[in-house]
Amino acid sequence: MARFTLRSLAVIGALLLGACGLLPEQIDETADWNAQRLYSEAKTFMSEGSYEQAIKLFEKLEARYPYGRFAQQAQIEVAYAHFKSGEPALAIAAADRFIKLHPNHPNADYAYYLKGLATFNEDLGLLAGFSNQDLSERDPKGAQESFDTFAQLVNRFPESRYAEDARQRMRYLVNALAAHEVHVARYYSRRGAHVAAINRAKTALTTYPQAPATEEALFLLVKNYDTLGMTDLRDDAERVMRKNFPNSVYFAGGPKDDRPWWQLW
Repeated sequence: MARFTLRSLAVIGALLLGACGLLPEQIDETADWNAQRLYSEAKTFMSEGSYEQAIKLFEKLEARYPYGRFAQQAQIEVAYAHFKSGEPALAIAAADRFIKLHPNHPNADYAYYLKGLATFNEDLGLLAGFSNQDLSERDPKGAQESFDTFAQLVNRFPESRYAEDARQRMRYLVNALAAHEVHVARYYSRRGAHVAAINRAKTALTTYPQAPATEEALFLLVKNYDTLGMTDLRDDAERVMRKNFPNSVYFAGGPKDDRPWWQLW
């Protein structure tokens, strides 16, 4: 009985394998497409917002025609497609790959710009926008990475069409990083960690001296030095504050508008 069962299973297995050979093979309609057609069709998908399909065609193009100009352009298009489809990590990786492979390519400046945008938008965060979270309250790592990438763009390609926008974003990011230091200083001050508050306020002042947040940083120095009874340092900080911000709202009890500096609406 066991022998019959094993023999039957062997026969059934052979029949199944034979049947598999009768199934129609999946046909790749792009098999005979040249590089130009692959690129053109992928760009059509991009214009329609079908980024996943576009990425697949760009990747096929690079795999089949790795040394042509279309392959190079496909690499940067993949980075953009990932960015537009809300995949910043993949966009950054693709941009990094393009920069590494083609550091002197005419579109290298755009690769830096795209990488900076992906990091910049990742730092802002969709959920944070819905929750109205202050930018200064978030982990500054993304803002710092974005700033560094834009700085590379500006330094390497000062005449790039993307340089001026990168500079503006760098100024914005400097303000965000300064505000983060002041936010942390304020947090420590409220909890009685006065030395820690002073140190973070000093960091904001020395690292980002032109940022809007320096006004509050000076105020926090005055406040925490006063609490610690360090009158000489308090007086020095207040003298600097009155010279630079003679009409500061903090002298009148604090700002009347609680909106953060970056909220323009």
